[in-house]
Amino acid sequence: MKLPDNFPTLPDFPSGEVWLAGAGPGDPRLLTVLALHAVSNADTIVHDALVDPRILDLADKGTERIFAGKRGGRPSPQQRDINTILIDRARAGRRVLRLKGGDPFVFGRGWDEAAALTGAGIRFRIIPGITSGLAAAALAGIPATSRDTNHAVILAAGHRAQDGKSAADWEALAKVGQPIILYMPMAQLADITAALARGGMASDTPVAIIQGASTAEERVVESSLAKLADDARREGIGAPAIVVIGKIAGLRQGLLSSMVGWQ
Repeated sequence: MKLPDNFPTLPDFPSGEVWLAGAGPGDPRLLTVLALHAVSNADTIVHDALVDPRILDLADKGTERIFAGKRGGRPSPQQRDINTILIDRARAGRRVLRLKGGDPFVFGRGWDEAAALTGAGIRFRIIPGITSGLAAAALAGIPATSRDTNHAVILAAGHRAQDGKSAADWEALAKVGQPIILYMPMAQLADITAALARGGMASDTPVAIIQGASTAEERVVESSLAKLADDARREGIGAPAIVVIGKIAGLRQGLLSSMVGWQ
């Protein structure tokens, strides 16, 4: 796709800079123009596990690709090691792209890396991406907000440790009365739903699980708070997945008869 002649000029990607970019929920067509520009011009791409391989294939064949993905329960690079890679490659005069699924500043450790680069005196640019929780919901026909259902939405990381404080946090969120969009929730799903129920959330609260949003593996399972963990297990839902809890999750059925598959 050729950009229109009057499209704003894209910035140069200077040697020795690091660009922290979001790759969106998966499908390359959901990249921002600026993120695609970065992929096309980087000398080194340091990417996480949720970046679709088709996006990496958009880079030049000679581009260095470094996997720095973190997976729960598996050996993963430490954040300090990733920071060191970014700093060392930039100091070597390379154009470094740190590419993350979704948005780098939404559960993406983008701030941590920006702070490390600042401390090292490395110039960087931030390129937002479509955060996966909001994208997954929208692609499934679920609005993050609706005038008739909610005036706010909670984005929450679902992979927190099992301890008293975490359980108390979930119980407190249940009392807020606003929908919750969970990122990385699958390992703790039963604990989270139990804590939300203890906090007073109704057992029949609508829930939707969206696996592999915008990819060939995309699946949507509709359930309720009480049945969520069992339905996820029965349907074989695994990571990566987003869980939407609240009245908004029940709105998609009203759209499905006319909603065209976005792909």
